[in-house]
Amino acid sequence: MAKAMKALLQKAFQSPRKSIRFKLAGFFLVAAIIPLLSLGLLSYTSSSNLLHVQFSKFGQNALSQLQTYLDDQLRQMELTANYIHSYLLDPAKSVITEEIPVSYSQIQEKNNLEDFLKALNTEAHAGIFIVTRSGYYYGQNVLQTQELANESWWSDIPPTYRGQYWAGLYEPRHYSKSYGNPSRRVLGLVVPIRNQEGPLRDSRILIEMKADELYRQLKAFEQDMNASLTIRDGGGAIVYATDATEVSAMQRDDDVIWTERMEENDWTMEARVPYAQFYQSSTVIRLYTFISVGISVLLALLLAFLLSTWFTSRIKRLKESMNKASTGRLSTRIPVDSDDELGVLGRSFNHMLMHIEELVHEVTRTEQQKKEAELRAVHYQINPHLLFNTLNSIQWKARLQGNEEIRQMLYHLTMVLEGNLNIQQELVTVKRELEMIDHFLHIQRIRYGDVFRYTCEADASAMQYLIPRMSLQPLFENIFFHGFEDGEGTIVLQLREEQDKLVLTLADTGAGMSEERRRTLLSSGMPRKGRGGLGIGNVDQKFKLHFGPLYGLSIDSVHGEGTTVTIIWPKKEVESIA
Repeated sequence: MAKAMKALLQKAFQSPRKSIRFKLAGFFLVAAIIPLLSLGLLSYTSSSNLLHVQFSKFGQNALSQLQTYLDDQLRQMELTANYIHSYLLDPAKSVITEEIPVSYSQIQEKNNLEDFLKALNTEAHAGIFIVTRSGYYYGQNVLQTQELANESWWSDIPPTYRGQYWAGLYEPRHYSKSYGNPSRRVLGLVVPIRNQEGPLRDSRILIEMKADELYRQLKAFEQDMNASLTIRDGGGAIVYATDATEVSAMQRDDDVIWTERMEENDWTMEARVPYAQFYQSSTVIRLYTFISVGISVLLALLLAFLLSTWFTSRIKRLKESMNKASTGRLSTRIPVDSDDELGVLGRSFNHMLMHIEELVHEVTRTEQQKKEAELRAVHYQINPHLLFNTLNSIQWKARLQGNEEIRQMLYHLTMVLEGNLNIQQELVTVKRELEMIDHFLHIQRIRYGDVFRYTCEADASAMQYLIPRMSLQPLFENIFFHGFEDGEGTIVLQLREEQDKLVLTLADTGAGMSEERRRTLLSSGMPRKGRGGLGIGNVDQKFKLHFGPLYGLSIDSVHGEGTTVTIIWPKKEVESIA
């Protein structure tokens, strides 16, 4: 699966010119697989650990129950042995004086002892006996002492052994055939009698418990837990094993081992579960986890391709529309049927094409106007020397005749006309524009006399910045033609710098204008009325065309009190003209 994922991602990203569909599918798939694998791994790890812990606790508890059951059997056998010792040590009881009774009293002693042993015998006991050194025994008349002597566990008991001797689990073969086997297997305990005199000296108490139920529980544990079970005594000898001949061969280092120690003796109970068997449930969980993750990955892959197909089809449609628009088919429109990001992009594209169409029409119209203006400019430039030569001739004639006033007027008029007719340079310095205003005002002084006052307050550092040619003269003309009566009034021009902008304020004390007139004055297409309306709207358009729509003129006027025109435009020097 990892190799397939790697190949898919390499196919999707090996070239930037691959379809975005593969890239989107790859991204979606990676985004789905990472949480799926993380969740699957977390689920598998958590469930496996939890199952192992629970299975381990269950096995340990089951082994503890076996240990408790076996301890109960051992404890019952110990109690029986203790009862017998107590009986034999009781001074009130008659003591066996002869091994084989010959008198009535001896027979009575024997019967009393055997009745006591019989009273201790329960359904769980296979037999309770006292066996003397010579082989004579007391208890039920079912024991074959010769067969008992041939038992290895009986003959292996040292003569000097003291305390309890646990014979372990075995099949009893020392019962008479008429009695039959009391149990297929028994649990034996031998206790030597050391503190008696007479026939019972160095005798042994033999207590055997039926072990069929114990064997059944041991086998049930082995089957339920798929475990091998071993019971060892304190010396390491095997008391019980699942298969005593294969115990060593079955043991492995990775086996899961549970151990319990008997409380009544030194036996140890050990359960071994093979590693593969113990973790078999983890293998099943891992298999189902991989299957679930695999199915989820396939579904994620299918959904990723379906989603990417739906998504890229809209992008493809947008790309085709863009290709059509790039060939000049500006009437192309994208059908928009959603409000998501692609829908917004489609609407923006349609609006862009609509604006481009409008701009194309506007450019076409502007180019047409430009051509017409160029034709007019060519017409205006046809032999202008005739006008200047004629004015110069009149000027020299006035000078020869001594008419200095006419000469001055002609001189200033010539300078103004030269500035106005120099259409090759659209932007001039502020200094040059103010010089043209000075020539214009000289003409007005000759015309009206010294009836008006003009004040110019301009920062010297602002003189090198550029201003559209012929932009101030129309404002001054409007002052004389509309604001002043017979040229009388005050004009104040202020020019200051504000960060990266220039602010020019032109105020007069003329007649002012109405609010309606003020609102319509800046209309670029406003026609001239007689000698008035000298294109203030056109002056505003000049600034906007050269510097942008954020710049231009603003007018404040109060009827009967005067007018203030404010012009704002950015700083630009001669060197910065592109």
